[in-house]
Amino acid sequence: MTKKHLLIIYHTQSGATRRLAKAVHAGATTEAEVETRVLLAMEASLVDLLWCDGVIFGTPENLGYMSGALKDFFDRTFYPAQPHQLNLPYALFVSAGNDGSGAIRQLQRIVKGYPLRQVAEPLIIKGEPGPEGLASCTTLGATLAAGLALGVF
Repeated sequence: MTKKHLLIIYHTQSGATRRLAKAVHAGATTEAEVETRVLLAMEASLVDLLWCDGVIFGTPENLGYMSGALKDFFDRTFYPAQPHQLNLPYALFVSAGNDGSGAIRQLQRIVKGYPLRQVAEPLIIKGEPGPEGLASCTTLGATLAAGLALGVF
């Protein structure tokens, strides 16, 4: 059986989003049939998007928007991705200082153009990640990985 590939792309400055990304990764690695790659947004490229069968984005909420580094990833990959019509399943987690809605809204608008399809509700973790938020991220990673392994997504 060929392994599926799950990509986790995130940005962090304070380290909070990194902790959430690690929890997402921990959940994803519970699926033996799924290979997971975790990359900072500035390191990720179109090659990584073409490698994966699904993607999870993580961003801090910066001034009511996604991080500039994640926006830069989209700027670098959007037009080169157009011929590929990726149609990948995706999910999103936000480390929010406020309500996270601006970051979610902007990301959702951008990914429609790839096109990517949302397969889970965006996860908003407000403030410093605690046990509940980390557990939610672990569940998000496990859910996406299981969906890929089972062919649901």
